[in-house]
Amino acid sequence: MRARAERGQVPTTPTEASIARGAGIVDADRLECRHKEPPVDSLGRNKAMSVTAALLKVFRVDQQLRGLKTRLHAAERFLAEQEKLLKGVEDRYAALASQLKQLRVSISGEEGETASIDVRMAKLREQMNEAKTNKEYSAFLAELDSLKKKKKEIEDAELAQMGQVESLTNQAAEQAKARDERKAIIAKARAERDERAAEIKGRVDELTSQRTTFAADIPPEALRILDEMSTKKGDEAMSPVEVVDRRAHEWSCGSCMMTLTVETVNSLSVGRLTRCPSCKVVLFSEEDLVSQKAAAPPKPKAKAKTAPASRKGKASAPAEVE
Repeated sequence: MRARAERGQVPTTPTEASIARGAGIVDADRLECRHKEPPVDSLGRNKAMSVTAALLKVFRVDQQLRGLKTRLHAAERFLAEQEKLLKGVEDRYAALASQLKQLRVSISGEEGETASIDVRMAKLREQMNEAKTNKEYSAFLAELDSLKKKKKEIEDAELAQMGQVESLTNQAAEQAKARDERKAIIAKARAERDERAAEIKGRVDELTSQRTTFAADIPPEALRILDEMSTKKGDEAMSPVEVVDRRAHEWSCGSCMMTLTVETVNSLSVGRLTRCPSCKVVLFSEEDLVSQKAAAPPKPKAKAKTAPASRKGKASAPAEVE
């Protein structure tokens, strides 16, 4: 299996495919553009762009897009925070306005009740003046005293409510001022957001067009994997393979630093989409260290032995005479 992977061959049997998947290799039948006789370079690698190389181009464009949009996203977050604060101010102002309305209705009702008591008290005084007996007079007087007491209670409650109205009115005025100030901040933040969006629009459109072009030839499943990892890990969606010890065949994932198996590295060296078995990022090697298969340098060829020179004083063998 390892030898076949080093020669650039893909799994052809269910058993080999199972081993490849266990090593972190994504299904080559779905993710790799295969040719009958792919051209190879001096290292035995396919010259045609692999799925990993194509994904790396898209990934680099995504990184540039994220970098460009960083300031824009900061402005959008600030605007969202200010809008949230404005909503809080408006909610508090609405609550104060509702309380003021209820208090004013209550005060209006108490004023009406006080007016009714005044009318009744005036009527009782007339009746007291016209009373013919002490008993009638005492009854009118008792009712008058009761109305006076009730009127005082209403007036005290009304006075307290008027104090609350004054306090709530002041609070509502403060919230109205805070609301106006927050609206001014939001208007400025929105203008800054729009300005930043306009500054990067041309470059963003250009990079977006490049991404569309690069992604056109990538299998949908491979692109889905990259998008999923970009959402989860951002700029760490793809990670280089780190060479720990080339002679000992030791490699690690540049993201999680976990050791990678030989099968995983070999699958990457032949251009297949390969993910780290531990952190699931897409692996790549920009310096082509993996594609060299971590082979030890070849041993130098032994020098050809030359015939020993004839010793001085010894005659050479006689030549044959025809």
